[in-house]
Amino acid sequence: MTTPPTKPTPALPPATAAMARRASEPVRSIDSSQLFAGAVEVQIDHFGAVYRLKQTALGKLILTK
Repeated sequence: MTTPPTKPTPALPPATAAMARRASEPVRSIDSSQLFAGAVEVQIDHFGAVYRLKQTALGKLILTK
């Protein structure tokens, strides 16, 4: 019995200096009421990519690109 071929695992991009610096710092905590400030949805610009963070009617969070 032969095993099916597997796809090679892609290499991770090298960490930037800013990411390496943040790894040693304590995790920042932001209260969702401050983040949303009364809105149901916010946009987050992450290195040029825009993400949307939305609150559901049940109080859960959904992050989409």
